[in-house]
Amino acid sequence: MTALTPTESVPGFDPLSDLFVAQFARPPDLMPVNLRTLSPYQRALLVIDGTVTKFLEAITMQPIDVVIVSHEIRRLPERHDWLEVEADTSAIAREVMLRGRHDRTLYAFAASLLVIDRLPDTVKEALTTNPGGLGRILLDSKLETRREVLWYGRQRSDQPRINELAGRELLSRAYRIISGGHPLMLINEQFPMAEDLLPSHE
Repeated sequence: MTALTPTESVPGFDPLSDLFVAQFARPPDLMPVNLRTLSPYQRALLVIDGTVTKFLEAITMQPIDVVIVSHEIRRLPERHDWLEVEADTSAIAREVMLRGRHDRTLYAFAASLLVIDRLPDTVKEALTTNPGGLGRILLDSKLETRREVLWYGRQRSDQPRINELAGRELLSRAYRIISGGHPLMLINEQFPMAEDLLPSHE
C-alpha cells in the first residue's frame, strides 16, 4: 500500500487537534502553521514524546551536542499560570542549542523555566553537572512524569545568534512536564524551517 502524500491526505484531517491542549492560548507572536506544507521530519518534531536529542541522533546519524547558552536562577515577577506558581517563586531559566557534532548544524533551540522547589535533588544536581538535555536528565533520574503539549506555530526569531545559525523563521512548540500533579517545568522548543537546514535522508 502506498502512503498518501500531504496533498493527497484526508481533507480536513488534523492529527494535532487532540494533542495540543492550549492551542487557543498560543502567544500572539506565533503564526499559524499549515501542516501540509511541513516535511514529515518537521511534523514528527511537533508530536514526538521522547527525548528530542535522541530523535535527532537517529535522524542525522551523528551525536547531537547540547550546548548550554544560559543557565540562571531568577524570581518570577508575576504569577505564572502554566507553572501554577505565584509571583516571586524561584525558577531556573535555561537556554540550550542542539547542534550536530560533525556537521555543526543547529537543529533545535530550547528555552526552559523550571520550578526549583519542585525538582528532586538528583535533577537539580544533574542540571549543573550533566551536559545532556532535560529529557535525558529526567530519564536518568527515573522520576515519573508526563508531558502536556500546549501550543505550536511559526515565529520569527529576534536573536541574532539563532538567526545566524538557523535563519529567522522557526517552527515552535511549547509543553510542560508534570509530576505528582504539579508542573515542574515549561519548555519551548524551536526548529529551523529553512529547507537547506533540514536533515538529509541519504
